[in-house]
Amino acid sequence: MKPEIFLLGATHWGRSLGARVAVALGTGLTADCTDLEIDRNGDFIQIRPAFSGNVLAHIKTRTRPQMATVRYKVMPSLPRDINRKGELIRKEVELVPSLLTITGKDTLGGVNIAEAEVIISGGAGLKKAKDFSLLAELAEQLGAAVGSSRPPVDNGWIGREHQVGFSGNTVKPKIYLACGISGSPQHLAGMRESDVIIAINIDPSAPIFRIADYGIVGDLYDVIPKLIKKIKRCRS
Repeated sequence: MKPEIFLLGATHWGRSLGARVAVALGTGLTADCTDLEIDRNGDFIQIRPAFSGNVLAHIKTRTRPQMATVRYKVMPSLPRDINRKGELIRKEVELVPSLLTITGKDTLGGVNIAEAEVIISGGAGLKKAKDFSLLAELAEQLGAAVGSSRPPVDNGWIGREHQVGFSGNTVKPKIYLACGISGSPQHLAGMRESDVIIAINIDPSAPIFRIADYGIVGDLYDVIPKLIKKIKRCRS
């Protein structure tokens, strides 16, 4: 095909696949782009945050194809235009088991975090790994996905596919419930565009409260069980 530009989603698998394809093709790859442009010279400009989101890097690739992974839901969807036409080209691919094995992972809460309309996320306020089961119970009642800030992921308490933030997933759910998350710039970069943000934190000065639509100052171990009980009573 010899394309000028090759784009993949910056999903858990897209990041892994993109890096391998770039190495195989001997070209560059700009990861986690939040914007894309074509300049006046026709060059492809790949834009991504750097230094924890304090700088926007504008990157050009000298080699071809120009490859980038693009963060999910960072660009608004255009209105549907039924007059636009496209060509769908199907290619048959043979995957050799000895060269490529993809193993799916179960998603805690049973919902893909990138597609979820409700996300229940836990942070450093959780005391141990098994306490994510408390969030999973609430998620089950709401048909939600379970997310996480970076500390629990770094501790190995939950898979990286659940991470929300600068180095994780960018999400835009209808409701984002942050439990025990202080609200670092790294985390806010991945969820601040949520329709409604609800924060539960024992620290009234936590930065998360600055962007939250609703804030609950309290211990998540007291608040969440009461919330689960209330929701069960309302649903029954």
